[in-house]
Amino acid sequence: MKINLSFKYQALALALFAVTQSYVGLAQAATSSAVANAAADGAEAPVNTVRERYTKYEYQIPMRDGVKLFTVVYVPKDSSQTYPFLMQRTPYGSGVHAGGETHYGVDFYPNSLGPGRDFEQSGYIFVSQDVRGRYMSEGVWQEMTPHAKAARAAGEGIESQDMHDTVEWLLRNVPGNNGKVGIWGISYPGFYTSASIIDSHPAIKAASPQAPVTDLYMGDDSYHGGAFMLAANFDFYSNFTVEKNPTPLPKTWGHFDYGTRDGYQYFLKHLTLANITAQLSDKQRELLMPTIVHSTYDAFWQERNIAPHLKNIRAAVLTVGGWYDAEDVQGPFTTYHAIRKQQVKKNGERAPFNGLVIGPWVHGGWAAADGKSLGQVSFDSKTGEYYRKQLLFPFFEHHLKDAKIKPVAEVNAFETGTNIWRQYASWPPEQAKAATLYFGADGKLSWKQPAAANIANAANTGFDEYIADPKKPVPFISYVATGAPREYMVSDQRFASVRPDVLVYQTEPLEQDVTIAGPLQPRLFVSTTGSDADWVVKLIDVYPDDYPERSGGRERGSDVPPPSATLAGYQQLVRGEPFRGKFRQSFEQPQPFVPNEVTEVKFSMPDVLHTFRRGHRIMVQVQSSWFPLTDLNPQKFMEIPQAKPEDFQKATQRVYRSATQASGLGVQVITSNKNPLPLTQ
Repeated sequence: MKINLSFKYQALALALFAVTQSYVGLAQAATSSAVANAAADGAEAPVNTVRERYTKYEYQIPMRDGVKLFTVVYVPKDSSQTYPFLMQRTPYGSGVHAGGETHYGVDFYPNSLGPGRDFEQSGYIFVSQDVRGRYMSEGVWQEMTPHAKAARAAGEGIESQDMHDTVEWLLRNVPGNNGKVGIWGISYPGFYTSASIIDSHPAIKAASPQAPVTDLYMGDDSYHGGAFMLAANFDFYSNFTVEKNPTPLPKTWGHFDYGTRDGYQYFLKHLTLANITAQLSDKQRELLMPTIVHSTYDAFWQERNIAPHLKNIRAAVLTVGGWYDAEDVQGPFTTYHAIRKQQVKKNGERAPFNGLVIGPWVHGGWAAADGKSLGQVSFDSKTGEYYRKQLLFPFFEHHLKDAKIKPVAEVNAFETGTNIWRQYASWPPEQAKAATLYFGADGKLSWKQPAAANIANAANTGFDEYIADPKKPVPFISYVATGAPREYMVSDQRFASVRPDVLVYQTEPLEQDVTIAGPLQPRLFVSTTGSDADWVVKLIDVYPDDYPERSGGRERGSDVPPPSATLAGYQQLVRGEPFRGKFRQSFEQPQPFVPNEVTEVKFSMPDVLHTFRRGHRIMVQVQSSWFPLTDLNPQKFMEIPQAKPEDFQKATQRVYRSATQASGLGVQVITSNKNPLPLTQ
């Protein structure tokens, strides 16, 4: 969402190494992130060609209600031709990071401009704007500005109107423009990109919302399956605070002092959300607490969901996301589908292009990294460079400069496992067919539904059970860290598979490749001795025990080296998602479990495009905590933000796997004549 602008902020601004653990600081400003792109594209950052080739201007642009928005404009000095505008709107400041601080003023120039070196060299009028209520802009800032609000306080605005007014002013007051505007942004600026093109100004010809925060509660930053994303949001909001504006402050961003490197122990020690948030100052809690207090999908969240309002978009749209985006993995899909559903074709006109790019990237990794690997997992090529040069740059060049390019598919998706870019006419792919991986006895996973033990016992009550203790929760990583290290999205799950409170189901080694595309749909038949329970489902690719070691090896001296990592038997997380059981009927009206009563729980997990290679196994793990990635469920039906230490109780959880209570994971399998649906596995 929001990007961790704490200890990563300076690293991003310098753009020397933007893709590391925790949230990436990509939304600082377009101007500072571009240096990382240049490095990722294999180009050395010049001394500073921006000052030589561009003139910087700073404006206070008036909106229709009189509020003025601070806007930075970089105009090419070469006036022999006209240029389109390429704009980013940000809540993270449009200043320039220099000397360890953010500076405003026309004398401060960034090292690079735009989302990649190609843009700067091609020539655009680059624009960066502080959104309403942030940094040097006037007005009142709102979390995920509601597009439709019954009553607005003085100074509050609507993002599409602010964008419209800004475009009108730029067209009239900045000479040398060609009358066309593009807009882009990552994470929170991705939200502003989406929100800014509703009923879009006709001059806006292209927009690229990237990792767009779309519906904070439904699978974006704040909640997944009704479970609060604790580690990431605590880390973010401890630094993302409200400031009196207009102001150039804060010049620097700090990071929260946990007093330890072990986030698991830190949060477990404090246990309750009340105790955890008490560690923050009033200023740090101001924006965090509403996201915690509103624990159901109430009006607070519903009016902040931008997806239903993505209408009357006249611009071509290229939405971008990453399979391993821990913050906003769902946002790109929600945005793409909402635009596609709500496009209206008038008088036989063809609807504007609505494309989707999904690569093997962490949050914003496509903009400032090679995209060649993540943790122990390799993708074999520089996927970030491919995207920037072959997809993003041609997209804007075509729509803003009428450049002739080869038409691209509506969907460009990177298939992990085989490490191949695929092109589709829509998403999910039409050729993907529904199938289910069923849980079986002795930890088996099969494409066939369990059969009844006998006719007389058609309601076979086979089940697996474990004791879930919220005071000994299952960790989400096997190593010590604070925040949410983004490597966890592909991390080895062997540490979890040996815990007694984690159920493990796996296939035999596959006799053929199996490609799964689209959303995952767990369907569980469960019971609990408590009155509430979380159900975490993880889809895992189990590598063969004879998987080849990497070449190169570790040089050894006379001392014993640390153990080397091995991918033999590696249990790579492909997708994991929590679900808070009380929301099984409705996210607005939670319902308790009846203790020991078998109950059906169904939910959706974010999409994947992954091929499980021949010789690998498919594994599914089920557990009732994922800590401290998500907050703890006391396993007692109640308002969890109000829970006290004594409310957290052990519970016995059962997952049923009989003919009539067949728990499993619904998937969509891409089939062909050579690879039919693998129902014989």
